[in-house]
Amino acid sequence: MRIMGIDPGLVRCGWGMIAVAGNRITHIAHGTCLSGKGTLADRLLVLHDALTQVLQTHAPTHAAVEQTFVNRDPVGTLKLGQARGIAMLVPAQAGLPIGEYAPNAVKKAVVGAGHADKSQIGYMMRLHFPGVEIAGPDAADALAIALCHAHHLQSAGRMQAAVHRATRAAS
Repeated sequence: MRIMGIDPGLVRCGWGMIAVAGNRITHIAHGTCLSGKGTLADRLLVLHDALTQVLQTHAPTHAAVEQTFVNRDPVGTLKLGQARGIAMLVPAQAGLPIGEYAPNAVKKAVVGAGHADKSQIGYMMRLHFPGVEIAGPDAADALAIALCHAHHLQSAGRMQAAVHRATRAAS
């Protein structure tokens, strides 16, 4: 299984790709898509094209996107929501199942505390993937989102297996 994590942003959209085989999780690639300058529509198109290229290059089987954090700036929140729409659209166009996670859930899954800062996320990604040079906080966040989704899928798989065993035992 290959999971693409996406940290949506209008200026910088982080992405991270991991592979999951049993309990083994490995780094595939990561980076940041930059929207450049121009109209909002042009910037969203740049993000769409960049994420589509990442998806085509690395062929994930699942995707995970961070949910929008509402802040005090309603215009900024709306623009972030539009970038998040692109982050959801690209894997949906490819037919991938998409997990969505609140920022605090990602931080808790990766760091152990729901209010961790970006430096703690980066530190934990360097621990999880030794020898990988993390290309900035947005890419680190995207890897953390992918890792959170991997843990969620592994837990769901163990739960399904336990229910299946219990059902067979009861029969």
